[in-house]
Amino acid sequence: MKLKARSIGCALLTLAVTQAVNAQSESGAKITADAIYTGGDIVTVNELQPEAEAIAVKDGRILAVGYRDEVMKLKGESTRVTDLAGSTLAPGFIDPHGHVFNTGLQAVSANLLPRPDGGVNNIPELQAALKAWTEQNLKLTGKYGWIVGFGYDDAQLKEQRHPTRDDLDLVSTELPVVIVHQSGHLGVMNSKALEILGLKADTKNPPGGVIRRKQGTQEPDGVLEENAFFAQLFGLMSKLSPDANKALFSAGVSLYKSFGYTTAQEGKGSLDSVATMEAVAKSGKLDIDVVAYPDITVGIDAMKAPWLSRSYSDHFRIGGIKLTLDGSPQGKTAWLTKPYFKVPAGQPADYHGYSAFTDQQVNGFVDQAFKNNWQVLAHVNGDAAIDQYLNAVRAAEKKYGMADRRPVAIHAQTSRLDQVEQFKALGIIPSFFPMHTFYWGDWHRDSVLGADRATNISPTGWAIERNMIFTSHHDAPVAMPDAMRVISSTVNRVTRSGQVLGPEHRTTPLVALKAHTLWSAYQHFEEKEKGSLEVGKLADFVVLDANPLTVEPLKIADIKVLETIKEGKSVYRRDKAVAQGGALESCAASDACFAVASRALGHAGLVHAHH
Repeated sequence: MKLKARSIGCALLTLAVTQAVNAQSESGAKITADAIYTGGDIVTVNELQPEAEAIAVKDGRILAVGYRDEVMKLKGESTRVTDLAGSTLAPGFIDPHGHVFNTGLQAVSANLLPRPDGGVNNIPELQAALKAWTEQNLKLTGKYGWIVGFGYDDAQLKEQRHPTRDDLDLVSTELPVVIVHQSGHLGVMNSKALEILGLKADTKNPPGGVIRRKQGTQEPDGVLEENAFFAQLFGLMSKLSPDANKALFSAGVSLYKSFGYTTAQEGKGSLDSVATMEAVAKSGKLDIDVVAYPDITVGIDAMKAPWLSRSYSDHFRIGGIKLTLDGSPQGKTAWLTKPYFKVPAGQPADYHGYSAFTDQQVNGFVDQAFKNNWQVLAHVNGDAAIDQYLNAVRAAEKKYGMADRRPVAIHAQTSRLDQVEQFKALGIIPSFFPMHTFYWGDWHRDSVLGADRATNISPTGWAIERNMIFTSHHDAPVAMPDAMRVISSTVNRVTRSGQVLGPEHRTTPLVALKAHTLWSAYQHFEEKEKGSLEVGKLADFVVLDANPLTVEPLKIADIKVLETIKEGKSVYRRDKAVAQGGALESCAASDACFAVASRALGHAGLVHAHH
């Protein structure tokens, strides 16, 4: 079967090569390739031609794929021939759900992530990291005011709780401190920050959010959930200057490129962030594709031409709208139909999270999107939120008819089997989050969901059994935009403690790669242009130091990106980044975006440090 597929592919290639060689320009010269790659594994993610020995590029598109001697017929005097030297070339990674703009904040804030992505696994380490960060930026902190940290995780902290205002007051009582939970759905502020923002005992919880209180009082304890946190964070971000926002966006894009992405997503844009991305695109400084989904509650005015399009302008477009129906399972704010296995402190035994909107509101949002033929990306972690979304899509499809709208269920982590079947019936693409099996698998099993429900978190196996297309994502900055860890988690589902969570939902490496390339392209209506190495598609490539289809599965996460190529142009090289003194995770390696962001954010009144 493999040989048959390969022979079919090479037969098609021979035709393509013959056409290319025989085609004549006005000057009578034969068409030749701009570049040819050979000398390593070429993974095409094309079932008709799964392997190749060489690939040729012309004008940013794939000219030929197949046997080396056939492709080399397209070599001319100016053709650049690249020897892969045993490395692997694959389609550039396509982000099915992440936040490239907000990832810039992660890239330039104090790193509070737990191991292996950071070094904060208890509250004293968190406090020490913030203090060290402040000392490293003493001039900025002394002059401008705010201290910002990103990525703490109560599930990984030794104390198994959120830090409080009292904990952060030990970092500073003079400067306001804000730290963001790794999920992005919660945050903590010290007393000074709460004072500046006017959050007091008589401040009421906003709809869809909770201000946690000190036990036995109404005094805020510093922990803010969902809309109670988003409102404050967005307020702070709105104070940033245009240059600061551009620097943050550039930092996020640079980080994505270092992990092999040729298409990134901003999965919850505001009007300000969309305006920033448009401005960077217009300036000609965007060198990978970015598709944005404005939040329908705050970004509806962005849904207009020319950026609202299925085609990119200067590597940017608006693809549809985002709707957030609930919160985070690891933060225990996701909306479930059954109670949490261990409810948060102060909550009743039947606590099962909460919704962000009423049924009527959700039905209205989805109706509006279907009426305007906008693609909908709905954040639905808990199965109660999934039910709410399913009902809204069903009602909208009954009203407007079935069409190729490709609505997406983002995360869909606690999907029940009946819900997966409804996804297929309604044409909803689930974008699962198997990275949770590594980062929070033990926490989900032992605290959040219990063994039975945790086993089926992000149930890719049920989708595979039903021949469904699904995607798999990282939701950066919730996790680093590390495509190889996404693929590894989809294949292995191994927790931090080394246990397999839901073996029946493990996939093959090829399926995991498809979910992050070709199927992600399909989710974005871009499967004719991207996602596989086929003649005529964009020359979007990633070069890896090992083949994810042939290495031992548990070693997939260790594979490194050597180069990222967008439309035939190299936009990131690991050797250059290292030579410039930047690690893979350093946005500074390519364009000194950290220094720019630090200066710009300092003038905006926020303080940050490079991690």
